Amino acid sequence: MSTSLRPIVRWTLLAVGALIVLVPFVWMIGGSFRSEADLFDNPARLLPLSPTLHGYQSVWNDLPFARMFLNSVVFAGVTTTLCVLFDSMCAYALARIPFRGAKLCFWLVIVTLMVPFQVTLIPVFIQLFDLGWLNTYQGLIIPRATSAFGIFLLRQFFVSIPRELDEAARIDGANHWQTYWRIILPSARPALATVAVLHFTNLWNDLLWPLTMTNTTDMLTLPAGLTLFAGQHVTDHAVLLAGATISLLPLAAAFALAQRYFVAGVATTGLK
Repeated sequence: MSTSLRPIVRWTLLAVGALIVLVPFVWMIGGSFRSEADLFDNPARLLPLSPTLHGYQSVWNDLPFARMFLNSVVFAGVTTTLCVLFDSMCAYALARIPFRGAKLCFWLVIVTLMVPFQVTLIPVFIQLFDLGWLNTYQGLIIPRATSAFGIFLLRQFFVSIPRELDEAARIDGANHWQTYWRIILPSARPALATVAVLHFTNLWNDLLWPLTMTNTTDMLTLPAGLTLFAGQHVTDHAVLLAGATISLLPLAAAFALAQRYFVAGVATTGLK
């Protein structure tokens, strides 16, 4: 292939890839403004013939939307904050503090990634039931307050930070906590942003966990609450698409705010 054709082929492939990614989102947003009759008339149509706010009105009027949105913000926001804190503390210990069995501990963390989340769902549910934490924020948040994937990702990034920084901090009289808080965390902003965005996205879209640990409408998160419109015989697709569109907005905002750090974290975090 000639040198002059390579940019054309590259941009063509990028355009095709972007189109494949964007079309489902365009269809979802367009479908949220369509009536049920319009959707069933031609489901493949991207844009509505007669735009309507029926889906958005039903989401707001037929559901305690504000409460469910608040539950999603609390669940995803607080859990993400705790995950970043606890994952980074564990990753710091595994990457920067030499102790006997450090590699074994790290591999045990890796092994837990191979255990499906659904395997531990019933034992955790029974434990929360015994504690009386069902239908509570602490029951939703605390069992999800750490992640083996976050520990792994941050540990790999912390290993790449020069150890001379730790030595300089110790010469200045800093302890491990001060080194972690003042030296390592500021140097690991890209990795922290990556972990935060991935955690927030996963938690915000989580359906199984809130649906299992809550049974009252007041404690449902937005994705779990939208299942109320999926009946056994009749499903209001326009309402589901409207709810999905609204639910997408915080994720888009989170990625836009952390995009610079997120891309840098993906580019620089690797295996060592």
